[in-house]
Amino acid sequence: MLFLRIFGTRLSLVARVTASASLLFAGALIGCSSSTGTTTGTPPSQVSVSVAGSSSVRMGSTTQFTATVMNTTNTSVTWQVNNVTGGNSSVGTISASGMYTPPASLPANNPVTVSAVSVASPAASGSAQLNIYNPVPVVSSATATLVSGTNFALDVKGTSFVTGAQITAAGNALSTTFVSSTELQANVTLSGGTTSLSVLVSNPNPGSASSSSINAQILQASITAAARLLDQATFGPTLTDISNVQQVGLSSYIQQQFATPTTLLPDIPATLPALCSANNSPTPCEESEWWQTALTGPDQLRQRVAFALSEIFVISSGSDNARTITYYHNMLAQDAFTNFSTIMHDVTISPGMGAYLNMLNSAKAPTGQIANENYARELMQLFTIGLVMLNQDGTLQHDGSGNTIPTYTQDQVQAFARAYTGWTYATSTGGSSTKFPNKTANYFAPMAPVESYHDTSAKTLLNGTVLAAGQTSTQDLNAALANIFAHPNVGPFICKQLIQHLVTSTPSPAYVARVSAVFANNGSGVRGDMQAVISAILLDQEARAGDTNPAFDGGHLREPILWITDALRGLGFTNNSSTGSYYGLSNQSSKLNQQPYRSGSVFNFFPPSYVIPETTLNAPEFDLENTASAILRLTLANTIVFNKISGINIDLSATSSLGQLAASSPASLVDTLGEIFMHGQMPSQMRTDIINTISTISDAGQRTRVAVYLVITSSQYKVMH
Repeated sequence: MLFLRIFGTRLSLVARVTASASLLFAGALIGCSSSTGTTTGTPPSQVSVSVAGSSSVRMGSTTQFTATVMNTTNTSVTWQVNNVTGGNSSVGTISASGMYTPPASLPANNPVTVSAVSVASPAASGSAQLNIYNPVPVVSSATATLVSGTNFALDVKGTSFVTGAQITAAGNALSTTFVSSTELQANVTLSGGTTSLSVLVSNPNPGSASSSSINAQILQASITAAARLLDQATFGPTLTDISNVQQVGLSSYIQQQFATPTTLLPDIPATLPALCSANNSPTPCEESEWWQTALTGPDQLRQRVAFALSEIFVISSGSDNARTITYYHNMLAQDAFTNFSTIMHDVTISPGMGAYLNMLNSAKAPTGQIANENYARELMQLFTIGLVMLNQDGTLQHDGSGNTIPTYTQDQVQAFARAYTGWTYATSTGGSSTKFPNKTANYFAPMAPVESYHDTSAKTLLNGTVLAAGQTSTQDLNAALANIFAHPNVGPFICKQLIQHLVTSTPSPAYVARVSAVFANNGSGVRGDMQAVISAILLDQEARAGDTNPAFDGGHLREPILWITDALRGLGFTNNSSTGSYYGLSNQSSKLNQQPYRSGSVFNFFPPSYVIPETTLNAPEFDLENTASAILRLTLANTIVFNKISGINIDLSATSSLGQLAASSPASLVDTLGEIFMHGQMPSQMRTDIINTISTISDAGQRTRVAVYLVITSSQYKVMH
């Protein structure tokens, strides 16, 4: 009984304690004070986060998000993009302050989710959807460059271009090639005479947007086409001339040059200047003037054609008539754009040619003797028709037995020799002398006839043409030249050589035939029109093939004179001689076996038919190339880059324009040299090698000199492509 009472008492105590605890728990739930048990209230709220910001943003810009954190005093958040803290390069990044930066390209899943996660309560977060739009494109420049006919290549540069961007030109949407985020290309057809072209760029959806419009620069030629033409038609391209040709186009540039007045070499005075008297010869002065004109004359095409003609109608200052070189060159320059018949005539009666090939003072021969044949023979053999008959494409004609066909006979040479008798120096006023020979030399006027010394007998010339007896010196000479001019060989014989000098050593027969046809008829029935012939040579499809195809097989070795002038013009030389002399260039070119008007023979410095030994390659200029001359070119290149040519200043220092370019960007320097010297077609591996080489050089001047040296000594530059 006692056990039961004790046990019962314990049970009652437990029950009372349990009941009291339950009341206290319930009171806590309803906010009751244990002291009163009657006060009530609301339960505490959970932490929450909300995010505010734009619903869209364009690539290339940023947008700010803000987060509001509630129900806690700790308002810090961690920002995420698509659940990645801070984002990444694929979905965009977001800073600790909520600044969102889109990725470089549209994300795979668009829109993205921007989230803010509570630091106090990581289970609490807020988010917003963000659409990523393409950027608004910006156009900074546009150029339309003629490709052919009315087809132009449009190149647009700027920023924020994306794949799918489209060029609109003159309101027409064009099929567009995406090159990079800063460059787009398309083809556009422009009618003749178009001078203005409005261009804009539109980026596609999402967020399609267009740039402001600008006017494209309409270029009639590419850098490559412009530089190649200048290489063929001048003594070397310059950046200024390249830009000009791009603006006006190839054909218009040629027409500009046809209209440019002749730059004349000044006559050498009777009292020789110091440069000449020091050498006891007028030759240094003449050559100095020639170099100056070739390098600086605005009539570059005229002077270049005159130079080519001087290597066909060869005379040399090595003979006794050195003083007449000035007159002879001026005559070729003035006649370069006339008619080939005019050139033939003026060369024939020039005192320089008369003295060089013995027509000067050639009198009628006594009975049983013959007049001097030298000029009569060379005029046909070397200057006009050649030794054998040619097809109009320059290939050889053969008779039924497969033999070549001679163009003239020995009897015809003698007949022409008699036609050219009776000519001597003109008087000081340019008239005919009463004396034969006139021993008072006049180097600056055409020769004049003395009729009593002319052979007036009948003469049988080419194609059975007979000059009647009793004609005057002038009548016979004019008729004899007309007889040669009419010969069918003149066109292919001369045109092929002009092509070789200006464009390529190995023109195809079709190229020669096309130009020969223009020589025969300029389209208006005129034979021998030099402007038409020169245009045909320079604008022919074969001459221009390399403008778009760097692998096209054409061009020729730069003969030493052209190698020097091209380098100096491209590098922007100045003359620093106290006398203004350019004769130091002759001292340099002579080491390479070539000086202006100093050919060792009437066959020129190199014959047009020269074939490289052990090959079948017709390459005239290579007759001057050998192991020694190759090494000497390297030496001369070193002399040029270290500015050691007497009278010439070539600034390649760190402060020069090229030096400044070298300091800021070795790649830009190499590309600029490539435009000047390689028509913008420098092989990619060569470009990389030069950039890598000069990038290791700290001094900008030395960096420039090394780059120039590597370019102008390369095979790619030595052979004009």
